[in-house]
Amino acid sequence: MAATFLHDGGRGCCRLLLQAGQPGQGVRRLLHAPAPWRTANCRHATGSLPWESVVGLEIHAQINSVSKLFSSSQVKFAAPPNSTVSFLDASLPGTLPTINRRCVEAAVMTGLALNCTINKKSLFDRKHYFYADLPAGYQITQQRLPIAVNGILTYRYQVGASWNEMATKCVRVKQVQLEQDSGKSLHDDAMHQTLIDLNRAGIALMEIVMEPDMTCGEEAAAAVRELQLILQTLATSHANMSEGQMRVDANISVHHPGEPYGVRTEVKNINSARFLAKAIDYEIKRQKEILDIGGTILNETRAFDYKLGVTIPMRDKEGKQDYRFMPEPNLPPLILYDTNSLPANMKADQVINIDLIKEKLPELPSVTRERLVEQYGILPEHSFTLVNEDGLQEYFEAVVKLSNVDPKKIIGWVIKDLLGHLRQQNLTIKQSMVTPSSLAELLTLLEKRVISSSAAKQVSAVQQGNLKVMNKLIGLVQKTTKGRADPVLVKTILEEKVLL
Repeated sequence: MAATFLHDGGRGCCRLLLQAGQPGQGVRRLLHAPAPWRTANCRHATGSLPWESVVGLEIHAQINSVSKLFSSSQVKFAAPPNSTVSFLDASLPGTLPTINRRCVEAAVMTGLALNCTINKKSLFDRKHYFYADLPAGYQITQQRLPIAVNGILTYRYQVGASWNEMATKCVRVKQVQLEQDSGKSLHDDAMHQTLIDLNRAGIALMEIVMEPDMTCGEEAAAAVRELQLILQTLATSHANMSEGQMRVDANISVHHPGEPYGVRTEVKNINSARFLAKAIDYEIKRQKEILDIGGTILNETRAFDYKLGVTIPMRDKEGKQDYRFMPEPNLPPLILYDTNSLPANMKADQVINIDLIKEKLPELPSVTRERLVEQYGILPEHSFTLVNEDGLQEYFEAVVKLSNVDPKKIIGWVIKDLLGHLRQQNLTIKQSMVTPSSLAELLTLLEKRVISSSAAKQVSAVQQGNLKVMNKLIGLVQKTTKGRADPVLVKTILEEKVLL
């Protein structure tokens, strides 16, 4: 039986080192400074036996939808407390969940982009635990039969001192499941009370579970960045980690080669790829040093203190928590169709067709990178930067279209000069004072040898806001005119030409 929609709201993963220009797709707690080391395969030696680290991820991404997973309540960031809460969100008796079609379609599209098998029949379950911000006493999730399984995510990460020394790896995606978020507890220490905000309760999440195929913080951070980029490309999630739209839990353990995996710890609710890398690297170092002195790793949940750069214990997991999973009695099985299995008497708005969603998939980041290399003749590492920097690809292609300059010349100006300056100023490409048309015009003048490379760089610097370079340009004009030009008039003309 199909759910009713009432509102829209193997371990054999590849590891390939790429050269520049090669295309390719008993102790409870110890506190240490963040680990400074990095190696290509993230193996760490101690004594005569090396340690191998193992990292798996659980990622919760908020689905981009105007309403919640099982109610029509609005989803709005930073809304006044308890202002977007329906009777169902507050778990009042007699209320029943109605699944959001948009959320199901987003989960299917995400699963397809991650090369998953989409289950035509998936089930919802109740996961019981008792938090003050979970008024029902359970969370609706997909424990037994999730919507998508057995996928794979390919990502690249830096392995050497130079940014163009990259490795390509893949991580298995165990499953993608739909579930609802909980509310938020606000602790008021001064008043000795805890306040509850249920605005977030019931918001749709995709939990994406990655197998323990990663070995260090840099790998995990790269995988999360690639997933974030995919979700944003699909528009299934804004994946803005600073706003809590994407949160990561990391499971970490160490062991000697050939031995079973060690006891793992879980670092919860990390909201930054950079902090994720630091938390994992610290935790690996902490576990190694505990084991080196004969200690025991506790199976526990930890948090990352980004100010100190350390993980701190939250609660132990030695006694396995019984979530008392049970089928959700108020939701029937979720039935999806493809073109071959679609019943003849079904209307398009009554069902979800996997094949139709597959046809709507946009160009994914990995495909875009390959296209840029083939179309413009740029290096793979250049295409990686273009795609990974928000808005940079569009900027580059706009400059290419507006000029007749070789794209291989344009890419140096865009990445080295423009992007380099923006990063120094902590600005994004969308905040750049240099428009694509301005850069295209400048590079066209340079190509025609109307201006020199030195002059072009100075004009670019002025356009980017470095007005000190203006004096150098005035000096060039004075040199060309043998001092006969009025400096004030020259400055006025340059400001009009260069800054507009």
